[in-house]
Amino acid sequence: MQPGARNLITDVAGLMVGNAEDHTIKTGCTVLTAAQPFTAAVHVMGGAPGTRETDLLDPDKLVQEVDALVLSGGSAFGLDAASGVADALRAQGRGFAVGAQRVPIVPGAILFDLTNGGAKDWAENPYKALGARALKQAGPDFALGTVGAGTGAMTARVKGGLGSASVVLQSGFTVGALVAVNAVGSPLVGDGRHFWAAPWEMCGEFGALGLPDGFDPTQEPFCGKRLGEATTIAIVATDARLTQAQAKRLAVAAHDGIARAIVPAHSPLDGDLVFAAATGARALDDPLADSFALGHAAALCLARAVARAVYAARRTPGDLQPCWSML
Repeated sequence: MQPGARNLITDVAGLMVGNAEDHTIKTGCTVLTAAQPFTAAVHVMGGAPGTRETDLLDPDKLVQEVDALVLSGGSAFGLDAASGVADALRAQGRGFAVGAQRVPIVPGAILFDLTNGGAKDWAENPYKALGARALKQAGPDFALGTVGAGTGAMTARVKGGLGSASVVLQSGFTVGALVAVNAVGSPLVGDGRHFWAAPWEMCGEFGALGLPDGFDPTQEPFCGKRLGEATTIAIVATDARLTQAQAKRLAVAAHDGIARAIVPAHSPLDGDLVFAAATGARALDDPLADSFALGHAAALCLARAVARAVYAARRTPGDLQPCWSML
């Protein structure tokens, strides 16, 4: 296995990502879309999720494909980012056909960044406009760190951020991950600079520090947030042709990547959630073996993406936490 050419989720051909942020508010959103609708599913493991249109991603529902997926800051206010994306897609003639109407299918998830030091005294919800702006920026290349949905993200010790990673399997399938890291837990071991995700690092993508001397995985974690103040939200994607049920299994497997990279993960205080997206460009040769390999790759990419998010975070005025590079 090797990272894709960009080491981004957009190494899955056809996918595009756009970011929009407001550094005064310290928040933003991130949109994943494609020229054509794609299969999507979701799996939630955190105890405090915030979502839009996730019920329709169950395999027994009428709509089998989506037009975009949205990750946003802003807690419940941030769900409006998907409305901005849906309006812009409708203007493009995109969406599920219902008679003469088109209804864009845009599931979304949010994280809590309302107490991160930014100015939250807006007169009008800013997220609809941020969503439309992020969609307009969508393309194959995008920035990591203090951008998009990761703009105002924090963790137990340091700033969070937006991360991404990819891998190309020997079978030829490509898998990628995109994540906004805003966790109760820590991506770092103890009080140092080493990442929990170090064993899965590829090509020195987040500093090549490895694990610290005297590594102790049993240390008790520090909890500095309250119920609902966190959440790590992610998307894993592949060019494989998957049903919604298979895509959901991919999302389930990908949660292992969060647990490898953040300690603790999936707590009652987080709303940890993973979307899965499948473009369907390549048929599975062996549904059992290929699904097994794709799930492993999704967890691997997501762990790396978490660390890359924190590694790339940068300092901005009014921050309440240091970024990793300041340690």
